Amino acid sequence: MRLSKLLTTLSCAVVVGLAAPMVTAAPAEAAADHHVVVYYQTQFAGGSYVSPKGLTDHDTGVTDVIVGAIHLNDGGGVTLNDTSPDDAKFDPMWNDLAAMQAKGVHVLGMVGGAAAGSFQRLDSDFGTYYPKLKNVVSTHHLDGLDLDVEEGMSLAGVERVIDQLHSDFGDGFLVTLAPVATALNGGGNLSGFGYDALYRDRGSSISWFNAQFYCGWGSLDDTSGYEGIVNHGVVPAGKVVAGTITNPANCGSGYVSMDTLKATVSQLSGKYSDFGGVAGWEYFNSDPGGTAAPWEWAANMSAAMHAATA
Repeated sequence: MRLSKLLTTLSCAVVVGLAAPMVTAAPAEAAADHHVVVYYQTQFAGGSYVSPKGLTDHDTGVTDVIVGAIHLNDGGGVTLNDTSPDDAKFDPMWNDLAAMQAKGVHVLGMVGGAAAGSFQRLDSDFGTYYPKLKNVVSTHHLDGLDLDVEEGMSLAGVERVIDQLHSDFGDGFLVTLAPVATALNGGGNLSGFGYDALYRDRGSSISWFNAQFYCGWGSLDDTSGYEGIVNHGVVPAGKVVAGTITNPANCGSGYVSMDTLKATVSQLSGKYSDFGGVAGWEYFNSDPGGTAAPWEWAANMSAAMHAATA
């Protein structure tokens, strides 16, 4: 669970990573079936803009950047964190993200998360709130949405959102979800609906799941948690991206050291030819480079997956 996202990111703004050897990622095409997903919620740290362009300025193999968090607020307002996504302060960010899209990186928006309300409003008053979400996608040319449902929502409600997104933006529009890892093996869940039922109903409409293996809902200390999802027999490896925290300050528990994480990711890549990949929460202070070189996390993940599949 992404606990107290806004407070956590503000309190972590002063974290500085130690210098680490630079890692050159494999070319993106070398592990084309594996996603390297980076969550990008802290756009400003210590009063300064944090650009995501380091991910493409360096050869990291990043495939997807998820911008968070979009909230649908009571009364009809839409915010990106605490500010309108159309505010001029975000202009440099949208320009940088567009430049990354031009290089083949998909840019998605994350909806919801730890701040509850957005999905309850979509569930109970779809006609009012969905058009506002659609406008954000259209205005900022997003390639997809990541639905992080950490509150009660009906199965029919989430399926209606998925169906309408594809109706409006086409079959190629990326729709991902971000359940806690245990939700994909029949265990604990924060979303109200069951993910087994959702996948059986709408599996072909879901691009992949960014499963949260942290904060008590799973671990990437080894491969067993991921294997448990695949062995559960509902969601295949090709649609399970293993989510982890990139810095111990980003969650109360669940941080896995880089060496251990690389070993786990490499083993999963070797075991599953269709391994979905890995996702990191979040970008701005990612180890091993920390705030000085947060792009190094993605480069390490790409290299680990390529080493197993080369």
